Amino acid sequence: MAQSHSVKVIDRVQVSPPPGSVPTTYLPLTFFDFPWLLCPPMEQFPYPTLYLTNNILPILKNSLSLTLQHFFPLASNLMCPPSPQKPYILYKDGDSIPFTVVESMLDFDQLIGDHAGVDLRELQCFVPKWPPTRVTSDDTRVVPLLALQVAVFPNSGICIGAKFCHVVADGMAFSHFMKSWASIFRSREDIACLEKSMLPSHDRSGIKDPLGLESIFTKDWWNWASSWDYDLGSTYDDQLRDKVGVTFTIGQTHMERLKDLVSIKCMENYPGQVHVSTFVVACAFTWVNMIKSQEKDASDLLDNDKVYYFVFPADCRHRPEVKLPATYFGNCLAVCYVPAKKSELLGENGIIMAAREIGKKVKELESGVFVGAEKWISKWKEVSEQGRLVTVAGSPKLRAYDTDFGWGRPKKTEVPHIYASGSFHLCECRDGGGGVEIGLALPQDQMDVFSGIFEQGKQNLI
Repeated sequence: MAQSHSVKVIDRVQVSPPPGSVPTTYLPLTFFDFPWLLCPPMEQFPYPTLYLTNNILPILKNSLSLTLQHFFPLASNLMCPPSPQKPYILYKDGDSIPFTVVESMLDFDQLIGDHAGVDLRELQCFVPKWPPTRVTSDDTRVVPLLALQVAVFPNSGICIGAKFCHVVADGMAFSHFMKSWASIFRSREDIACLEKSMLPSHDRSGIKDPLGLESIFTKDWWNWASSWDYDLGSTYDDQLRDKVGVTFTIGQTHMERLKDLVSIKCMENYPGQVHVSTFVVACAFTWVNMIKSQEKDASDLLDNDKVYYFVFPADCRHRPEVKLPATYFGNCLAVCYVPAKKSELLGENGIIMAAREIGKKVKELESGVFVGAEKWISKWKEVSEQGRLVTVAGSPKLRAYDTDFGWGRPKKTEVPHIYASGSFHLCECRDGGGGVEIGLALPQDQMDVFSGIFEQGKQNLI
């Protein structure tokens, strides 16, 4: 086992929006937020290459302060009063986020590589320390929503580590924040660089709830809240033990051939129109290969009729029932469940079948994003307890590698929290060539199988 790695703390400060720039603001949670209340904090690492100069860190902090003026919910707190009151987000002047600067002597080039070689527990030192939850005199729990950390690798680069509560922002919203911060930093703190059309929208009045989802989700929340750990600073060391993390790539050429293959096979075997996209086929390819890698004995057919699930979030901002601007800051995701029998996933056409079912679920969103929405939370409890599920974080549409602080595209982007959960991360290729990157962590024996199946599958497309 690798020895634990510690970092040297260089600076630790609190960063807030400029004083007096944001009034006290109360943001009620919408029904889109409630499904993410019980979600562990999200983690993200972009690794830019940079030779630090003395004035870079002050500009990072100052530009962050200016960015938080517009993205103030991230500097706010989640207020969780006792039942039956509902949780909400509250910003007060002076609220701030922890911003830490550390120095690491780990090999930067090894960290940004694709192959296993770094103990995943070593990455935890790049995750910002989470500030503790407070309890007020009326028993309201006050939960922070964001922490940031910059890890400096002398003469090599930096890692910007972010840890945030999903209840305040989904992937699109947080990506908007990071790109805005990068833009203000590049402009040397000229906040005018954010055009009016790019400013975040915090208006929640347009979110209608004709199905009474908020009432349903509030009840679901209180059924679970008693077991929720309000201290979100726990680490994943136990879950990461004996796991290795690898980033796989499907280039544009392979991706187009995989999409063509899925389209042809679906037309041959399944009637009706099939939705085929990069997201659909990448998820199907990864899901099936993950299931195959977990097979300990190919002759064991006892659970072949058991249902496995693939779960993915779908952005709803542009949907007719929602009609929120692309700049809406918060959560606006449908939770999509795709069931399939294990025997079908492991069959000769497993990837084709999986792509058909995922594509079918994507297509169904066109008929209404709220079909079955009343079970978004209760279904998760049922499925997660069975343990037969795979989820995906991210999407190529988020353009993670477009987050440019002026140093060029990040050398790598990681989402470490998925390593403990058995999920995988999906984003566009860092080379901008049109393919995708898939990051995941598995026990070594399963990773060996997954890697072999994954690469052989790509070879079969040549």
